[in-house]
Amino acid sequence: MIEFAVETRDDGIGVVTPQGRLNMVSARRLKEILAELVGGGTHRIVVDLGETTFLDSSGLGALIGGLKSARQAGGDLRIARVSPAVMTVFELTNLDRVLRARDSVDGAFDD
Repeated sequence: MIEFAVETRDDGIGVVTPQGRLNMVSARRLKEILAELVGGGTHRIVVDLGETTFLDSSGLGALIGGLKSARQAGGDLRIARVSPAVMTVFELTNLDRVLRARDSVDGAFDD
C-alpha cells in the first residue's frame, strides 16, 4: 500500500510525496489529494517522486489531471527528485516535455 506525505510550506507551495508504487489503485488517492490542495487554495504544487518506486499510466493520468487543475487555478504542478526508473516512463510517453523534472523540491519553482 502506498502512503502519501502532504505538506503546505510557509511559502504556499504544496508538497506531495508518494511513497511506494503509484499505480491504478493509488492514483485515485493522488487525484483526490491534488484536487483538495487546489480546491483549498494551494495552486503551486510539487510532487516529490524521490520515494516513488513505480509509476504506471494511471499515475501519469493523476499527475496530468493535477497539472491541469493547478494551471486552471492560475498555478502550476511540478515534479522533483525523479528516480531513473520512473523517469523512463516519462520519457517513453514524452511527458518529460510537459512535466520537466526538477532536481529538488526546494528549487522546483525557482525559474
